[in-house]
Amino acid sequence: MSSSTEERLMIEGPAGVLELLVTRVNNPRALAVVCHPNPAQGGTMTNKVVHTLMRAARDQHACVVRFNFRGVGKSAGQQTGGLGEIDDCLAVVEWAQNEFDLPLWLMGFSFGGYVAAAAAGLMTTAPARLLLVAPSVERHPFAELMPLACPAVVMMGEADDVVAPSAVFGLLEGQPGVEVKRFAETGHFFHGRLVELKESVENLLNLG
Repeated sequence: MSSSTEERLMIEGPAGVLELLVTRVNNPRALAVVCHPNPAQGGTMTNKVVHTLMRAARDQHACVVRFNFRGVGKSAGQQTGGLGEIDDCLAVVEWAQNEFDLPLWLMGFSFGGYVAAAAAGLMTTAPARLLLVAPSVERHPFAELMPLACPAVVMMGEADDVVAPSAVFGLLEGQPGVEVKRFAETGHFFHGRLVELKESVENLLNLG
């Protein structure tokens, strides 16, 4: 585990200030930016899956930036259901890369998975890796993002009750550059499987 410090910051975003939680480690080798699930269903940067992704990246010597989308927590603006949140993600990534200048791992859970994948496709330089946990492929135009802009790993519970596993597997399994890891008997929020999720993410960061 890396020695780390965490601070809450406010930066300027496209619709006003954005609230960040920044985890810094000594001698970092990577930067991870994590997008949270749907604000309309109560998703925030402190969601337990998002927190698990942060811990995994931190423990593999990455600095981690979590943030609240517009209209969430202390972030200004109104929720837009996707387009504005993609702009928020791009603004946070730009800030984070200026702050850390490290290889970027872009991560997202559920709605945040769609946002991360969409943002990756709009970046001048694509992330080194994209990690999507239970990405929302049905409620948002995820299919329009194919092929993805960079190598991606998708982690998906086979018993997800929010995002249809069949939709995720049907769209993403077998796609060039996409690795899909299935979690048997696992629901959307990875109840009882967060330790396994963290270990899987850490293994990927070791490879990355």
